[in-house]
Amino acid sequence: MNLTRYSPAFKEEVVRKMLTRGDRTIADMAAELNVPYHSVQNWLRNPKMAHLNRPASGEKRAQEWSAEQRLQALLDTNNLSAEQLNAWCRERGIFTHQLQAWRAEFCMPAKPAADATEVRKLKGELATLQRELNRKEKALSEAAALLVLQKKYQALWEDEDK
Repeated sequence: MNLTRYSPAFKEEVVRKMLTRGDRTIADMAAELNVPYHSVQNWLRNPKMAHLNRPASGEKRAQEWSAEQRLQALLDTNNLSAEQLNAWCRERGIFTHQLQAWRAEFCMPAKPAADATEVRKLKGELATLQRELNRKEKALSEAAALLVLQKKYQALWEDEDK
């Protein structure tokens, strides 16, 4: 088992190179740097390396993008291959899953916002209708029981007349 120890400065340099790798994959870069792939993955995920992954001061985080910027990003990335898409996302500091979420958000039909008073009114109407339905079901079952009793009573008197 190879237990090579790497200095924090070396790890930071590898992470910097990974973040600016362009179209190349992590596996390719790890092989080029002669570092195990899983070590590089762990370093990229390490919260201590987060300061290296921050966008430049002029760049916005993905959550701060306006609707117009999101739409333009979707248009720009629509026909890109997976590798090109990943490179495009790395350059702008976003993830592909964020683009997918934005696409789903834009494709969803707009729902009118129901205000609380309307919801409360509808819930009240629903409760009233359910009570009325229960009352009518009880009355129907009572009428059915009376009908069965009436038939039994008639059948009993017919048997005595014979």
